[in-house]
Amino acid sequence: MYSTADFRKGLKIEIDGTPYVIVDFLHVKPGKGGAFVRTKIKNLLTGRVLDQTFRSGERVKRPDLMERDMQYLYREDDNFYMMDNETYDQVIISADQMGEAALFLTENLNVKVLFFNQQPVAVELPTFVELTVAETEPGVRGDTATGGSKPARLETGAVIQVPLFINEGERVKVDTRTGEYIERVK
Repeated sequence: MYSTADFRKGLKIEIDGTPYVIVDFLHVKPGKGGAFVRTKIKNLLTGRVLDQTFRSGERVKRPDLMERDMQYLYREDDNFYMMDNETYDQVIISADQMGEAALFLTENLNVKVLFFNQQPVAVELPTFVELTVAETEPGVRGDTATGGSKPARLETGAVIQVPLFINEGERVKVDTRTGEYIERVK
């Protein structure tokens, strides 16, 4: 069981038999009445975000979640095929469950898959991935390295903003949490 004092971003909780992750929270102590915690929680099964208020000191269940290291194999239509690194069992994850993570998946990438009651519910990517720039406008002579940015489409189809000196075919490091360019990879 978790108390409201344990709440933090990324904490996974269970409400009415459904797993949620805390997206944001705020402890509120009004001048009159008892303290409470305002939270934004995301349903791990449907992806819906809800506003929920808890009284200070209220307790919530810890969900029966299991995290397994898996390797992304391939995509077929709206299904993503993952393989367990220890047992070599394959699991199919839908595009809805994959969410934004699908934009940064490359074949053979190791990821963490979250299971609730033996069913996959979410995928957690590594914090940084290295991807190849598939398409971008060429930099114009006279543009500075610290000047502006331009859109670039990566090998996975994701479009991010990169500095003007980045060209097609170059590898870049991307933060998977924010989708931002970090650095050019040599």
